[in-house]
Amino acid sequence: MLAVYYTGRATVSDAWQILHFRLQPAARAWLGIPELPPSTARACIAASRRLYRGLDRITTALDPARCDRRRRLDQAEADIHSAVWEEAAGRTAANRLQRLANDLVLVPVRLAQQRGYMRHWAGDVGVDATSIPVLAKPDSDYSGTASVEITAGWHFSGGSDKGIFGYSASLLVAAHSRTGEGAAKGRRAPSYPQLCLGLSLDTPTVRTGDNAVTMLKHLAELRLPTATCAADRAYTGCSPENFQVPVRRLGYRLALDYKAADRGIQGSWQGAVLIDGSLACPHIPNALAQATHGMDDKTFRRRFDDLKLVVAERLPYFLKLKQNADARGTVRLQCPAAGPSPSVNCPRRERLRPARPTASGPPQPVIKLADRRSRASHTSARPTIQLPDREWADPPGKEAMPAVCGASAISVPADAAGDLKNAKFRQDSHYLSPTWEHIYKPIRSHNEGLNGRLKGADMDIGNPMHRRVHGQVAQTILIAIMVTIGNLDILETWLYERTGNRLCDTAFESIATAPDCELSSVPAPIDMGRHPPATF
Repeated sequence: MLAVYYTGRATVSDAWQILHFRLQPAARAWLGIPELPPSTARACIAASRRLYRGLDRITTALDPARCDRRRRLDQAEADIHSAVWEEAAGRTAANRLQRLANDLVLVPVRLAQQRGYMRHWAGDVGVDATSIPVLAKPDSDYSGTASVEITAGWHFSGGSDKGIFGYSASLLVAAHSRTGEGAAKGRRAPSYPQLCLGLSLDTPTVRTGDNAVTMLKHLAELRLPTATCAADRAYTGCSPENFQVPVRRLGYRLALDYKAADRGIQGSWQGAVLIDGSLACPHIPNALAQATHGMDDKTFRRRFDDLKLVVAERLPYFLKLKQNADARGTVRLQCPAAGPSPSVNCPRRERLRPARPTASGPPQPVIKLADRRSRASHTSARPTIQLPDREWADPPGKEAMPAVCGASAISVPADAAGDLKNAKFRQDSHYLSPTWEHIYKPIRSHNEGLNGRLKGADMDIGNPMHRRVHGQVAQTILIAIMVTIGNLDILETWLYERTGNRLCDTAFESIATAPDCELSSVPAPIDMGRHPPATF
């Protein structure tokens, strides 16, 4: 942590120099470091090797399949070691490792929560996976040897056909959207530190949804608010039981994006049609329902302004929320022609559930022509559902109608048993609508901002030269340390911009529970000739 904080690199050589040459006496006494630095080359080598052996003990204790990482193994031998990670004992060790990484990352979050810095955060989170390259080369088909990183793989970023060999780091970020009364009135965004709320390092494209759910479960232990969880297409493509269903049951709403093949009509539920993540009237015009179907991303971006008009036309056909999600993520939706404020005119709805007559007859609506809302609520201003011709000649009974038409409301559970597409693609804001843009795009931009900060010039978690060790365990620990220091830097910068005070005086005390630990703000000069660093 000291090495990352002062140099931006998580290397043993930098940690060794700081421990023996740059600490003040109080910190030396607390850490058990000799008062005088090593004075000979042999003493320097011995001191540095203690750190290497200590790191080796930690990684050995946490690694479920420890192997020799100083040489490339035969592919068959490496497959045996990598298969251990997928067994029950291996998954238990991997979960323990992920818990350790999250506990480190969440220390600054707990510090910010205890001091009230997160009180203006509404609970929106963004989840994203970023590439973590490694120094090791991939498997060789020519020599038949495996990579030293036996659990690494190829990470492909969105829209790129060139992979990066290494790991994928899933990151949670504290974000906010541009919705609500404050955004409508042009108020400033809420002030809070946009910290990383979770970390998971794993093989690319493996357990993508499970890792995100694990991070959210660890975050739930802090009893912070829950609002919207925004995720890109990599998470939309996960099996619903691995991502969408558990995320809803944790209390989050979903904001998703779709691939070209997944847009348009995606499924149905109790007669309602699932269109771009929202359930709609079964008789919505097909031109509106399939407006985004089969459109590649390039055409989609070029015609985005035209699509906004089509999206606005189909908004009245979507089902309306009648009851928010319960503890299991089940919501209640009703027909768009039902309720005191219908958005469409439906002859079927009027026939199956007619309005109750009153003694004085139906009230005559008063229209204020100068009021846009009053004009829009008039019957003639709403679209009318076009029923099939056979229904006019021989109207079927209520029992023959879909539940969405005959019932007052329908229940849509989080898992949607019997229709996995509904559980996989359904989201809580209408796709491409202004509300969706004000939710999805800001949260996604916060994800990219966090990635840019953690992969910046001062500290770059994407530079393998800053963590020159092999193995998923060592990479996870060092990435967790770097993200923790990144969180402290975000928190310190946020606090300094508002109060002029620095957090570094108490940050390391909170992590190491050492109130008497002091660090010099300016590193002491090192005589490289007399005290050569250990770089082997």
